[in-house]
Amino acid sequence: MRNTKMRKNYDFSKSTKNPYARRMKKQITIRIDEQAISYFKAMAEERGSPYQSLMNLYLYLLDCAASQRKLQLKWA
Repeated sequence: MRNTKMRKNYDFSKSTKNPYARRMKKQITIRIDEQAISYFKAMAEERGSPYQSLMNLYLYLLDCAASQRKLQLKWA
């Protein structure tokens, strides 16, 4: 049986950077309402996941980009 305990210290001195990391995510500045951020932070804390990742999944950003969806906006 494999030991599943976490070690107190890990040695990363011989590790290498992920060559694909820059392609996976890009840091940008975006303005989002405080209420929306608070909502996603609370939801993420409940689930134990990063709120930015949860927002990305919830908003289907990658799906929109992959399918080249266009905004259809109609004013009442």
